[in-house]
Amino acid sequence: MATHLRIPIYTSLTHLFSDLGTIADNPAKWRHLSDEFELRFGRKPSHIVRAPGRINLIGEHIDYALFGVLPTAIERDILIACAPRDSLGLSNGTVNAQNINPHYLPQTFSPVFKSSVSGELSQDTVNAGVRAGEWHLDIDKKELHWESYVKAGYYGVLNKFFSPDAFSDYPMPVDFLVTGTVPAASGLSSSAAMVVASTLAFLAVNNKLEGVTKHTLVEMAMENEKRVGVNNGGMDQAASVISTSSSALYVRFYPHLTASPAVIPRGTLVLANSCVTSEKVVHARTRYNLRVVETLAAARILARHLDVRIGPRERITLREVVGRFGGEPAGGWHEDSGKLRAALEKTIDHIEKLRPASAETDDQEGVSLETMIKWSGLSEEMFRDVYLSWVDVDTTNFQLYRRGKHVLTEAMRVLQFRDICLANGGSASDIALKELGDLMNASHTSCSVDYDCSCPELDKLTQICRDAGAYGSRLTGAGWGGFTVSLVAEDTVTQFIKTVREKYEQFIGLDDESLADVIFATKPSSGALYVVNE
Repeated sequence: MATHLRIPIYTSLTHLFSDLGTIADNPAKWRHLSDEFELRFGRKPSHIVRAPGRINLIGEHIDYALFGVLPTAIERDILIACAPRDSLGLSNGTVNAQNINPHYLPQTFSPVFKSSVSGELSQDTVNAGVRAGEWHLDIDKKELHWESYVKAGYYGVLNKFFSPDAFSDYPMPVDFLVTGTVPAASGLSSSAAMVVASTLAFLAVNNKLEGVTKHTLVEMAMENEKRVGVNNGGMDQAASVISTSSSALYVRFYPHLTASPAVIPRGTLVLANSCVTSEKVVHARTRYNLRVVETLAAARILARHLDVRIGPRERITLREVVGRFGGEPAGGWHEDSGKLRAALEKTIDHIEKLRPASAETDDQEGVSLETMIKWSGLSEEMFRDVYLSWVDVDTTNFQLYRRGKHVLTEAMRVLQFRDICLANGGSASDIALKELGDLMNASHTSCSVDYDCSCPELDKLTQICRDAGAYGSRLTGAGWGGFTVSLVAEDTVTQFIKTVREKYEQFIGLDDESLADVIFATKPSSGALYVVNE
């Protein structure tokens, strides 16, 4: 399985360029990073790591419900050059982090080990090598900076590999130089790419990659990104780490993480930026984190309607509800058995049970917190503990029906999209491309209407893309701004991009360099890797 492979390693940039082709389509960028590191720090980097951004072809906001998704890594990426430094006069693990972009100022920080042993540590305790506690780095979730994501990547490495080991094993002081081409707050997972790259860089520079698989890196990056306040489902990290060139990646999270390629039929993916930014962390209370709580509450309440077994403190997901309702064995269904699709169809037939009876007269499909707690069958104290104590949300109206409807129907669209890819491989008829496009269009409508994660600009841009000849166009990423992805015939890409540039108001007046950053074609890319300078 792809998840259990080791992280690809290269011993020279020359080897990287010859082997990976389009991933390293800009060798000058890599060499400039290496040269700039030497200029700033007086030595060559010992490692350069890469983590790509990603697009999600289909399967939006269903990964944290444990349904499979179909992302692919893109050619735009985050690169980090790093090297250990002389520890003379420095605290253990001190990081000197710099960014080639002058907008992001240099930062120096050191982890602090917070012992759970009260008072001063005695010499006997020191000699015994007792180090109960954990490492700590200051991250202000309410005011995030670029280095916050570097710290987030560092966190997991510190506490997984340097605690509670002997006192002699400390993290290395390190110099970091970062550059990137993934636009921030755009839906292309710049934050996940940054956390993946940082995690991999700290593992590499501290010589902690022995036994680390792609699966390990995905799980670490998922946990690390929570340090900046985002409860994510793992799609972004899996795509950035596990992706292979020319293919989408069918990522399943239940009953455990697996990933398998699905070759995308002939056609080109064109990304277009709505030019609306949405900081996932900044708006998490009313958007991303709120959707997580709504889908989890919807799962519990739907399970009760379907007489599906559920523990009083169990935080069941919609994927688990579908599995139990459909009689899934403990080891899960085989991904190609068709049983998940049958169980989904059966469950979708019951989604109306989440719709309030009053919606027939007042068209209000949301419910209050009090109603949601009542429907859950839990006491208020237990509900708050299970569903609200670990995440910060802000609303008085919970849209359980619409969120549940989107998740279940979007999960079905993922299965249908993958089936078309597998049936057609790298060459597809116009009929197959149209079928894929129809699924993308339906996905966007569901995101806009039922999940409320679109915005007027995204709705307008996707329609312009369809009118310009795209088979299908949809938002990609968390939404509320950022990029769209369109499936376009290979021989019409140039004219398609020209038309969209002329029709989308936010593109008018931009120079060619700026336009190249807001609308461009891309190919599926391979995932995270690192280069060792020997």
